[in-house]
This record gives sequence, C-alpha cells and structure tokens, in this order.
Amino acid sequence: MNKKTAYVLALLLFLAAPFVAYPVFLMKLLCFALFACAFNLLIGFTGLLSFGHAAFFGSAGYVTGYLLATSGLPTELGIVLGVATASLLGLVIGALAIRRQGIYFSMITLALAQMVYFAALRAPFTHGEDGLQGVPRGRLFSVLDLSNDLSMYYVVLAIATAAFALVMRIVHSPFGEVLKAIKDNEPRAVSLGYEVDRYKLLAFVLSAGLAGLAGSTKTVVLGFETLTDVHWTMSGLVILMTLVGGMGTMAGPILGAFIVVALENKLGDVGAWLAEQSGVAWFSALGESVGMVTGLIFIVCVLLFRRGIVGEIALRLKR
Repeated sequence: MNKKTAYVLALLLFLAAPFVAYPVFLMKLLCFALFACAFNLLIGFTGLLSFGHAAFFGSAGYVTGYLLATSGLPTELGIVLGVATASLLGLVIGALAIRRQGIYFSMITLALAQMVYFAALRAPFTHGEDGLQGVPRGRLFSVLDLSNDLSMYYVVLAIATAAFALVMRIVHSPFGEVLKAIKDNEPRAVSLGYEVDRYKLLAFVLSAGLAGLAGSTKTVVLGFETLTDVHWTMSGLVILMTLVGGMGTMAGPILGAFIVVALENKLGDVGAWLAEQSGVAWFSALGESVGMVTGLIFIVCVLLFRRGIVGEIALRLKR
C-alpha cells in the first residue's frame, strides 16, 4: 500500500470517527496533531530544536479567545489574527535565536518563551491564572453554526488536513530540500551559496504560524485558554509527541500526538476499568500517574525505537 492510499484511508477513518467517538476529544487530538506537525517541520526537516513552541501555541489561543469573547469578530477572522500574532512572534524570536546554533539556540527559544509566559501571567486581558473563559464558537462565514459539535469537528478536520497538506508541500518543494540540506550539513549548504539564516528564519516563522493555527483552533473548540498552553511543559510535551511518533516523518508526529493526548485523557478511565475487572485497586491510581507512564513510553522509544514508532516501521519495510 503506497502513501497516497494510506492517507486516503486515514482521511476516510477521520470522516467516520465522530459517529463512534466523542467529537470534542477527537478535535483535541487533531489540534495537538497539527501542533506536533508544525514542530516537526522545524526539528525533523530543518534540524532546529526549539524549547519555546508553547509561546506560539498559547499566544495565538489567547489572542483568538480574547477577540472572539470581547469584540464579536467572526470566528475565521479571530483565528487568522491569532495565526498572524504567532507568526509575528515567531519572526521576532526566530530572528534572535538563529544567531546561535545547537543548545544555545534551544536555550534562547526557551528564555524568550518564558518571557511570553510571564507576560501572559501578568497581562490583564488573559485573566492570569483563571484564564480566558466562555470563548464562543460563533458561526463560520456567518453561515455554519459551530456550536454543533459535529459541524465543528468537520471544520477542524478540514483545517488540520489543509495544514498537513501544506507541510507536505513545503517538505517536498525545492525550499524543503534546502531545509533538509541545512539539517544534514549546514556548512556544505553555506558553501553552495545558500543564505542559510534566511531559510532557517522562514522555516521558524512557518512552524510558529502553524503552531498558532493549532492553538487558535483548540481555543475555539474548548471555549477557554489557560496558562498551561504557554508554559514550558507544553513545549516539552510537543517534543515528546514528535520523538515518540517519529521525527522527520510525516505521520509520526500525528501518531505521537494521539498516543500522548489519549494517555492524558483516557488513562484514568482505563485504570478504573482494569481495577473493576481485576479487583486490583492499584490500577485505579493510573490516572494520577500519567507523567510516569508517558515517561516510561519515552524511555522505551529511546531504547528500542530510536527513530520513533513510524520511523522504525518505515525502516523495517524498506529492509
């Protein structure tokens, strides 16, 4: 089965999914899958490890949520302005960070992202630790009522599919080939005459914009935005998603996001069911040990699946 067939089958599966599973949970999965794909564009295909992607994810969510809750803007315009904010922030942070390489680049992105976090904590419109509440979904193009979960799901699916197609187009374009060359051997790319810093900055801005799209969409879906989305732990979470699924692959970050988000949301229910079926009370505590279970999965992937789950599967199929 070739890749195009697999993508079509996956799309058909997503189209039927809301009739089987809870649509809001599925929308959350799609938003985080988009976030992981945005991050993978930077680390998997450009070789830049950012510890600050939560800044773009959360800032776009705050801007979209605030505008929709207070100004009555159309939903699509609120999302666009959130993405624009994340892209502009990505331009500023990227322009400062790409002056350095390696761990210094990562630390600069972390430091600047923490500045965004403290700004969100202190800014009056974010409501501090209480977060933004009661963000309306509104209507798409003043026609489609997004308060209906099924309608909202298909809008989110369309956004995620279009973003995934954009990432695929970027990766397989001449621009994407230059990004791969920078990742593989930056000095050689420089010797060939490419302005490496410009390519890295553009990749950073594109990644930030897509992360902002994920954050804005998530805020519209859930109806609230909190400091969790701009905290450094969110940046760590998207790194975990990408590494578990398979860095540098197209489907890997999506699978990694599904695994991590499903564990965070459903591990407690699974533990309660196991405790009920087996009579072992210890299983009921699984819901409180999400971090431990996620960390264990990360360790197993690092030891046994160095290329991530999808990366290892692809390697074995080639062999």
